[in-house]
Amino acid sequence: MLRRTFLTAAAALPLAGRAVAQTEDAPIKLRELYEGRQLSALGEDLLGERITVEGYMAPPLKADSQFFVLTKMPMAVCPFCETSAEWPDDIVAIYTKRTVDVIPFNVGIDTTGILEWGEYRDPDTGFVSMLRLTDATYG
Repeated sequence: MLRRTFLTAAAALPLAGRAVAQTEDAPIKLRELYEGRQLSALGEDLLGERITVEGYMAPPLKADSQFFVLTKMPMAVCPFCETSAEWPDDIVAIYTKRTVDVIPFNVGIDTTGILEWGEYRDPDTGFVSMLRLTDATYG
């Protein structure tokens, strides 16, 4: 092995845990953030980072909100959960800087925000989430 090849490969090792999609600025799929009902290794690696996730906007729980649910498949109704024990492994709560402009539920969007994990109950809606993107933008 050439010394240059070895040094290049060694420098890349700290990035080995990151998804190829993130290094190429491609959105992450929701399924990549979960392992069953737990956060995946990739999700753990990306906690606190600004990431982009692809999905669909579920119909908002209330008008003039700064919150919506991103789903992996189009859903005509919002998948509202009572407790974190019931949190599905195919959605993520999205908290935006501005009031949400509703996008039809069957139109795919990319959402970018800071990845957070842990039980959180929204004070305005009562919605309980385990996985969130905060300070988010979408389109």
